[in-house]
Amino acid sequence: MIKTIKRVILSSALFSLLVLPVAALGTASAQSLNCTGSIATCLDAGAESTDEGTGDSAADRVDTIIKRVVDIFSVVVGVVAVIMIIIGGLKYITSGGDSGNITSAKNTILYAIVGLVVVVLAQVVVRFVLQRATE
Repeated sequence: MIKTIKRVILSSALFSLLVLPVAALGTASAQSLNCTGSIATCLDAGAESTDEGTGDSAADRVDTIIKRVVDIFSVVVGVVAVIMIIIGGLKYITSGGDSGNITSAKNTILYAIVGLVVVVLAQVVVRFVLQRATE
């Protein structure tokens, strides 16, 4: 039962990780880039120009797209990590004192927490790099 739940959660998380960033890029390219071609064509054509209404340059628009993708990715990974912590807690509660099951539950919780820390650090690194790159 728990293995089936795990598979469903992990497959939906993987699907979300693949679909949401692509959808965010498509939305961002259609709304903020005001371009009908591919993203590369839009950026090549307007690299030095600014958006008439907002005054944003192409670099600012790319910065915005990258931030959106990282934010979406972080939310998805954060949700998956919280779900894995809950699953680890359920495994711990239902272990019945079996040392193998307890170790497995503790590892699940530990790896989920490590995943959360990695997501937070990735946010910090990406924002730092983007800030330095746009200065």
